[in-house]
Amino acid sequence: MNSERIIKKYPNRRLYDTEVSRYITLADVRDLVMSGQPFRVLDSANDSDITRAILLQIMLEEESGGQPLFSATMLAQIIRFYGGTLQGAFTRYLESSLDLFAKQQQEMARALSDNPFEAVARLAQKNVEMWADLQDEFMRAAGFPVARRKKRNDEDCENRT
Repeated sequence: MNSERIIKKYPNRRLYDTEVSRYITLADVRDLVMSGQPFRVLDSANDSDITRAILLQIMLEEESGGQPLFSATMLAQIIRFYGGTLQGAFTRYLESSLDLFAKQQQEMARALSDNPFEAVARLAQKNVEMWADLQDEFMRAAGFPVARRKKRNDEDCENRT
């Protein structure tokens, strides 16, 4: 089922999954995230979307137990972007970077089932090119001049002649 799941949060702080008609926990919401199930969490009092707040609460629980994903330095750097002129560009950069990382993980899993060494070399080259393009986009959005780079294919063609 690909439809967006609606979860209601009640004043007693309980979460109610309208699809399965039962109360659920934050761990259940985390399971929805992990499975890729689209959902929204709505405040039952006014139907405002509080999905981000619930996701942040899950992240806080994850960060407080076990191995944290974010260091204090990294969190401080992220906080510094709030309200700044580059906040929007930084948001797009982080989203693009995470999307790229997830896609590469999927590609790597598929490629390793074929020829692992060739796959790693091909993905490494592609990774370098995509990260360079992403960084160029971020620098342009920040207003910095970006030197034009030749694409790998152009260089390969020149080297063959």
